[in-house]
Amino acid sequence: MFLTDLWYFGALSTQVKTGAPIHVQIAGQPVLIGRDNTGKVFALRDICPHRAMPLSRGRQIEAEDGQTQIECAYHGWRFGVDGVCTAIPSLNEDQKEAMTRGKIRTRRFAADEAQGLIRIYFAQDETAAPLMAAPRLDHVGDSTPGLSVSMMFDCPLDHAIIGLMDPAHIAYIHRQWWWRTAKSIHNKEKKFGPLERGFSMLPHVPSSNSFLYKLLGSKPQTEIRFELPGLRTEYVLVGGRQVTGFTAVTPVDDEHTKITIALYWDHPLLNVIPNFLLRNAITTFAGQDRDAVEAQQEGLKYDPRLMLIHDADVQAMWYFKLKKEWAEARAKGRAFVNPVKPATLRWRS
Repeated sequence: MFLTDLWYFGALSTQVKTGAPIHVQIAGQPVLIGRDNTGKVFALRDICPHRAMPLSRGRQIEAEDGQTQIECAYHGWRFGVDGVCTAIPSLNEDQKEAMTRGKIRTRRFAADEAQGLIRIYFAQDETAAPLMAAPRLDHVGDSTPGLSVSMMFDCPLDHAIIGLMDPAHIAYIHRQWWWRTAKSIHNKEKKFGPLERGFSMLPHVPSSNSFLYKLLGSKPQTEIRFELPGLRTEYVLVGGRQVTGFTAVTPVDDEHTKITIALYWDHPLLNVIPNFLLRNAITTFAGQDRDAVEAQQEGLKYDPRLMLIHDADVQAMWYFKLKKEWAEARAKGRAFVNPVKPATLRWRS
């Protein structure tokens, strides 16, 4: 079951060109993401209600009234950006009068674009307005990502999320000279607090055994936030400059999860490092997580009983509690009550 009444990551702004809609799959639903003739983003369920042809296989046109429409490739049915059918070419005049075309529609999703990210709202009631505004990243203003990486994990959403937030695996899965070494394991102690729909590893000086942080300069401050449905953001502030890493963990279907990492910065160090080196480092790091959770699926075939321990797995425990509380609150029509309480967690990594 995927959570509803939340904003999911849909695409990077650079992936959607005016007049050229794209197809994505989010939480088991096919979604067409496009731009109208003014450049504004819109999103529709990517299925023609006539014969189920993906609308993204068709073409985007500008109607005589100047409105953007999507024309189905199978029979030419047309749909506005609100999802309402506007034309059925096979009907003659008297048939048109007998058919109320306004009742034929494909689902429209609320769409938002800011900071180079397109977000899609999945409502439990598809006619309902979003419960909250789409989230925004702190510190980056109106800037867009300096680089981004996307990767498919062949595993369910939950395993991808708790794999990425797991602090104890770093010394084993992510052994690189520029990040951690096998000999660098030591005690960690971090303070956490609740967010509106998640939790934060509160601002702190990052670990001394992370070589990359040392390059940024003296006394960096790092905060790592997690929020439903699967959004992880790391803010690094140093000397009045920022490096922000945004990671969207987006369910494709029950067995596949897409990871999108977008990096923002105004720190001069990252301006002199070639983009291909940064991209390679991020791809290597994420690829190690992917390989781990995909290998894990071999053991999960046997449906073993899994363990979560204190303190290293408490973030995973919080994630499951957040999911449960959000689902129950929406089902009962009551306010969401964050189950996360302020805490100090300790582990070795």
